Amino acid sequence: MEKIAVMGTGSWGTALAILLAKKGHHVTLWCYLESEKEQLESVRENLNYLPGVPIPQNIIITNDYKEAIVNNEIIVIAIPSKFLRSNMEQFSPYLTPRHLVVNVSKGLENHTLLRMSQVIEETAPQCPVAVLMGPSHAEEVARDIPTACVSSSRSQKIAERVQDLFMTPTFRVYTNPDLIGVELGGAIKNVIALAAGVVDGLGYGDNTKAALMTRGMVEITRLGLAMGADIQTFNGLTGIGDLIVTCTSMHSRNRRAGILIGKGKSLDEALNEVQMVVEGVHSAKAVYELSRKYNVEMPIIREINQVLFEGKSPREAVMDLMMREKRPEHQTEEIHLAHKVSWKDE
Repeated sequence: MEKIAVMGTGSWGTALAILLAKKGHHVTLWCYLESEKEQLESVRENLNYLPGVPIPQNIIITNDYKEAIVNNEIIVIAIPSKFLRSNMEQFSPYLTPRHLVVNVSKGLENHTLLRMSQVIEETAPQCPVAVLMGPSHAEEVARDIPTACVSSSRSQKIAERVQDLFMTPTFRVYTNPDLIGVELGGAIKNVIALAAGVVDGLGYGDNTKAALMTRGMVEITRLGLAMGADIQTFNGLTGIGDLIVTCTSMHSRNRRAGILIGKGKSLDEALNEVQMVVEGVHSAKAVYELSRKYNVEMPIIREINQVLFEGKSPREAVMDLMMREKRPEHQTEEIHLAHKVSWKDE
């Protein structure tokens, strides 16, 4: 059995710590605040983010990140994207080449436009890095509801190690060499889910949601191909799979925030009501800047940015999308960009 530290006690970090502990791994769960540590130890339940799910007694809880890192070999990063770099800079002096860093947070860094694995590689270049992504609400994983995810890394052996680490009868893990596509799908679907929530908040129907999700997937794929991803990734769990679950479920904090905005709440009011990190808000500007950098047309991304940050009316945004210049559904140049990604170390 492996010695694992899960860094972060949000719903996803807590759920994965529980999954790994149930599998028999030696698990340490790191939290930022001493007060949070005391609460988790006393009630053995994450009342703020995962109420009703007991935390096994064999999980060690600490707020000492040095202790968590030095005493373990696999470091699972479950920290919101906007805090990743600052935390990794603190962790890095204690990380060595024997550590494997597994990122499970979805997002992009705003000022650099980097994916999360790239931020980790910059701040802790001494460590191998992998990611675990896919359609996986913490509330369901913690309750052993069957789920499937994807492990990705530059190294096939590392991706397979992560696959073995997390695989259980209720948590199936596939591998995929397309690190770019896996991470982009996980990050951008949050922004599309915000837009899907806005559509729901406006009171539009299934037709509208289907159109938004389908064209949202086209935009994700366009950018992914321009950045070197494999088109097949976007047809898989970290593409269409993650998009479906995030755009349709009330577990999705991105969709819930979008619903509130569609009903007339301001961005700040929506975030205050959700009371959890809404990754789509933090990634929206970065995705838009990437679309400009790679000269990729992403009208849904453009409109949701205007709604979030420029005060545009959601109804006006939908109308502008509907009344864009007519065109065919498929573009030949997008197909020509398609290529296959394979492992680099085999």
